[in-house]
Amino acid sequence: MTLPASARPATAATAPTRRAQAPAASPATPGKRRGRTPLRAPFRTPAWLAVVPLLAVTALAFGVPALAMLAGAFTVKDPVTGAGSYGLDNLATSLQGAYLTALLGSVELSAVSAGIGVVAGLLLAQAVVTSRSEALRQAVLTASGVLANFGGVPLAFAFVATLGNAGFLTRKLDLADKGWTLYGFTGLTLAYLYFLIPLMVLTITPALEGLRSQWREAALDNGATPAQYWRHVALPVLAPSLLGGFVLLFGSAFAAYATAAAMVGSSVPLVTLQIADALAGNVMVGQENVALALSLDMVLVAGLVMAVYLPLQRRSARWLA
Repeated sequence: MTLPASARPATAATAPTRRAQAPAASPATPGKRRGRTPLRAPFRTPAWLAVVPLLAVTALAFGVPALAMLAGAFTVKDPVTGAGSYGLDNLATSLQGAYLTALLGSVELSAVSAGIGVVAGLLLAQAVVTSRSEALRQAVLTASGVLANFGGVPLAFAFVATLGNAGFLTRKLDLADKGWTLYGFTGLTLAYLYFLIPLMVLTITPALEGLRSQWREAALDNGATPAQYWRHVALPVLAPSLLGGFVLLFGSAFAAYATAAAMVGSSVPLVTLQIADALAGNVMVGQENVALALSLDMVLVAGLVMAVYLPLQRRSARWLA
């Protein structure tokens, strides 16, 4: 039985016919695509423009006062005519007599309190890092964040009410009969440690967490004692961070004013108190700018301390990264 042609399956001979009968693609389509206008790349703002506001604020907040301080420190006023001229008399005066004593007293107080704060803060931070109690860790870090910002007149009042001549602990423990006095170098150092130790805990905790457990395990496996591990491995790696913490604590104690002014007054010679007296007019005629010279001395001392810290910071970055 022969099937009609319409019912026969399509063969290779008939396929081209059907493909030829298919509607052809519109010739205008490719033309439209080729004729489209290419999209332009969006305008990109230079990356350096993002830091312009920060640079502007820095220039206003730090640059202008620094320039004013430099100009005033080198400006010498004639005590008779009041005319000003540039010279080194203010700097020479700031390094003599009571001003030099105050500068050395501030350096000594800052160095002693910062050294004690570094050691005590390191021990406390190590105890926190190795503790298994997460609640204790959070409590210590939170308290450190609060106490590190607790200073000034409230701190001085708290110490006077607790360890002053008529303080609570002074009367309870009969400290006055044992020669204790809060209004001296030792008492001021103790007050500074109240906010310096918490500040050191916040500073050194990330560095302690960066110490890898593999280093300790390798040292112990090779027969090293815990003391040798700390001496030869941990402390060399932490040395830049410890020095950085010392610099931070030194700067905080060196620049502190309100606590010392409210607690000890002029019984402890400090450069910040001398600057306050000079700004208040308690100086000889013609020495009005000695306060600015003392401020420049403080900047130079802080710069010398930072010059020791920066090279070591780059060294520790390779190990703690």
